[in-house]
Amino acid sequence: MKSVLNALQEGRLIELPDNDKKSALEYLAALIEAVPDIGVEGGITESVLAREQAHNTGIGKGWACPHARISRNGEVVCAVGWSPTGIDYGSPDNEPVHILVMYFIPETQKNAYLKEISLLAKAIKTQPALQDLKSLSDLNEVRHRLLDAITVALEAMTPDARARMIQLEVKHATAQAAGLGLPAELARSIIPLSVLTIPGSKPIILCQDRDLVHALESQDQLASQLVENGRAEHEGIQVLLRSYSNYQPDRVLYDCLAFRPTRNTS
Repeated sequence: MKSVLNALQEGRLIELPDNDKKSALEYLAALIEAVPDIGVEGGITESVLAREQAHNTGIGKGWACPHARISRNGEVVCAVGWSPTGIDYGSPDNEPVHILVMYFIPETQKNAYLKEISLLAKAIKTQPALQDLKSLSDLNEVRHRLLDAITVALEAMTPDARARMIQLEVKHATAQAAGLGLPAELARSIIPLSVLTIPGSKPIILCQDRDLVHALESQDQLASQLVENGRAEHEGIQVLLRSYSNYQPDRVLYDCLAFRPTRNTS
């Protein structure tokens, strides 16, 4: 669900100006075409409209996922639109669409897109909160529902999928660590994780290492240490801050790398 998180962080979540389907699709396509690496020459608008004419992308429960597949390299990018009144979209359940998640899909990333859209669809199908879209009153609530969808999607991943994701994240983190000049043994022990902070609550650790989650979620000062020092330490675990993103209301997501020093068992 990385592309949805990126959309939230980079300002591609908007309230749609009207409830006309074609206008909504054109508006979201224009948001994606405004991304510097894509541009209007990407033909997103034309591709989205043509695909929609051939096959309706409403998935039911008030959601639709229009998309454009383009023969070029790059990353999956999305833009999200919210319609308070709902759009007559022609969805299979005949319900108006309130949230449109539009995807730009380079040909080399079609498998990544299919995995993401399947996780999103499963989250929507199984979570009543993601189906009650008529109660949404502003974009802050929309952000919360999207974060809920992302959380449910990650929890719904099968063990094999989680293992593959962990493997890819570790390879990426190890490459980053090597680029920073860290020793190879240390680089191999690095674990990627995220820390979500909400006022009045303990930090929420998003990581596939259960022991690491339990250890770090007991540390109330973790977030403040990351902010002040760019790193934190707890029970021998080192946590390094890579970046952070602000979400409304007053929520912060810290992207980190963690490592536990290798114990000498000899």
